[in-house]
Amino acid sequence: MAKIKLDSSLYDRAKRVAQIGGYSGVDEFVVHVIEKELDQLEAGSDQPDKEVQDRLRGLGYIE
Repeated sequence: MAKIKLDSSLYDRAKRVAQIGGYSGVDEFVVHVIEKELDQLEAGSDQPDKEVQDRLRGLGYIE
């Protein structure tokens, strides 16, 4: 398993939230958060070009 480094203040925050959320520890909490974020990003990757184009059009950068 790969390991990541977290700033100590971020780790402390994650530890506190993991305890509140009922996770077994910071590792379980971090895995859950990363999986959730990846799912959202992957689900949204179907139409990123159209969304970006719509935003740019709305801002007046493209017609």
